[in-house]
Amino acid sequence: MQRYFIELSYDGTAYHGWQIQPNAITVQECLDSALSVYFRQPITTLGCGRTDTGVHATQFFAHFDLEHVVSQVAEEKDAVTSSLVQRAVTGINSLLPYQIAVKQVFEVDNMAHARFDAIERAYQYHIHFHKDPFKLNRSWLYKGKLDIDAMNAGAKLLLAHTDFSCFSKSNTQTFTNNCRITAAFFESKEDGIQFTIRADRFLRNMVRAIVGTLVRVGKNEVNLAQLTEIIESKNRSNAGQSVPACGLYLVKVIYPFVP
Repeated sequence: MQRYFIELSYDGTAYHGWQIQPNAITVQECLDSALSVYFRQPITTLGCGRTDTGVHATQFFAHFDLEHVVSQVAEEKDAVTSSLVQRAVTGINSLLPYQIAVKQVFEVDNMAHARFDAIERAYQYHIHFHKDPFKLNRSWLYKGKLDIDAMNAGAKLLLAHTDFSCFSKSNTQTFTNNCRITAAFFESKEDGIQFTIRADRFLRNMVRAIVGTLVRVGKNEVNLAQLTEIIESKNRSNAGQSVPACGLYLVKVIYPFVP
């Protein structure tokens, strides 16, 4: 068996998240099916994380193990090399829905792990303020005014904390709610704003809950002292509502062995 990493991107609008679920179509289900058909053997991927229903990814990694060579991949029936597997990208993409695109496939050490070996991840959240049909399902339409300076002051406070239980979905199976956030900021974009956050790991629903809480700061409903109290309370019910999934993108996953 040889392990491979696969890099992909996807529009999550039509999917019930990344991870396979009963009675619901997911990105992983579509990818596993395409890989199994192309390589002519059952393949199960393991992703770098799980995205919720409607969340997008401009960069996502998964790993899978390949047992032997098939004619589509190699010109000779001996060991598969990364260059030969790379030729499979076009073939795999032809088997995938248009909303899912494979960027590359490459050989890694057999102990490499798409989830546990990631050292940093980055998300972005997009908000726009005027109706725009081209942003449907790709950005959150917010009908109101927000104080971006206050929101950035609130975002900066996140870097001083590590326990983000107040932003985590309840009853998850994580062993800790500690995360090391290295960057969190809003910036103005054409007809909207964009939130960027980077950390070593994220909790379930964490980014959407953070944005929902910082929107309350931007509406002057919560001040910085109250935001600190919310974080230190470790109570999800004290934080703001989760913002819609359509504006959330996983944009970067960093590994020590991937250029």
